[in-house]
Amino acid sequence: ISRVENLQVAAAQPIARVIINARTGSVVMNQSVRLDDCAVAHGNLTLVVSAEVAANAGDAAKIDKGSLVHMKRGVALGDVVKALNSIGASPQDMLAILQAMKSAGALRAELEII
Repeated sequence: ISRVENLQVAAAQPIARVIINARTGSVVMNQSVRLDDCAVAHGNLTLVVSAEVAANAGDAAKIDKGSLVHMKRGVALGDVVKALNSIGASPQDMLAILQAMKSAGALRAELEII
């Protein structure tokens, strides 16, 4: 029993999970959620996640209402949600974009809609 008591056990990484409330647009996720390369066009919103940001694109996120959101690959989903909120994406827009990312394999997490 003393050998078992002294074992060091490392905690497993939590499963990447995203929960979105379709009515309110609330998004809850854990820190494990990252994105792969993808491009999503939805209405007047365009989101591009790529390995490199073009030299003329400026920062990691270029945000102008009704145009383009460009993020670097491996960005946390929380940053994408903040960018989409800043350009006025509706809860339905957010839901559709996350579902499209999941379908394309760019959102490497379980997606639960409540």
